[in-house]
Amino acid sequence: MDTTRSIEDRTIRLRDGRLLGYREYGDPHGYPIIFFHGIPGSRRGVGLIGTQAGHHGLRVICPDRPGIGLSTFQRHRAFLDWPDDVRQLADALGFERFGVVGNSGGSAYVLACGVVLPERLEFAGIISGMGPVDFPDWQERMALPRVQRMLVALARRAPVPACRLAGPILAREFDPRRPGALERIKRSMSKADARLLDDPLVAEAVLQDAAEAIRQGTLGVAWDIMLYSQPWGFGLEEVKVPVHLWHGEADITVPPHFGRTMAEALAQCEATFWPDEGHLMCASRAADIIEVVAATVPTLRAQRQNTLRRHA
Repeated sequence: MDTTRSIEDRTIRLRDGRLLGYREYGDPHGYPIIFFHGIPGSRRGVGLIGTQAGHHGLRVICPDRPGIGLSTFQRHRAFLDWPDDVRQLADALGFERFGVVGNSGGSAYVLACGVVLPERLEFAGIISGMGPVDFPDWQERMALPRVQRMLVALARRAPVPACRLAGPILAREFDPRRPGALERIKRSMSKADARLLDDPLVAEAVLQDAAEAIRQGTLGVAWDIMLYSQPWGFGLEEVKVPVHLWHGEADITVPPHFGRTMAEALAQCEATFWPDEGHLMCASRAADIIEVVAATVPTLRAQRQNTLRRHA
């Protein structure tokens, strides 16, 4: 039986009438992991994790966030709105309990699910994750260009105008059809990431993911970025599930300080920092991450069953 196939694009209709697009990877009969893509990213952003998942009996479902890929834009959405979309997706696919993993800009969405859906989650993981921007020098740590710093400052006061202004900038930055797109991406990332992008398969995956992110235009991506420039709407201490966290010490896209900040603030966190890794660990460390997920889920299930038996 082929356990590494990708099931092509699908959508479900949510209660408010919006479409939620998603794609499945791995073992179609395996344990469900819902994967939250980065920024810019889409349902195609699982990387090599989707390929590795099938070898370990995991079924990975990657949905597009609102306004991205196949998913309808949602006005005025916040991080805490996402768990309800995830709940509806899990219900539609018949998952009573499942895991969530987020890459880069998917981190806040994992933690929001840990606040709202703790009774449904059996695993939570964050790869190269962006943390809250509530310490004073976060923009300097990320080395943002001056124009992006101005947009972030505007987004804190007027998110909708900031998103509209950000559109042309994001289109120029993320459109893979522009000449030299790959070289621009390489220059903006660590040497470890640039080496990974020398692999044509990795480069093609990154460019296709960026193209799909702006399939409907740039508003969905702009709103995603805007949310990270503001308070998240919940505190890390409110997350009610254990979190596995992986971060590269050589990451300059989302520096490891963000990972350490989250690891220290979360009540239950098992953190791994790899010294020579950059941001693209969905490619470079896919096998290691999937092995942790596959090994952890049975243990958590056994602990839950023991707890239920004791209570009974």
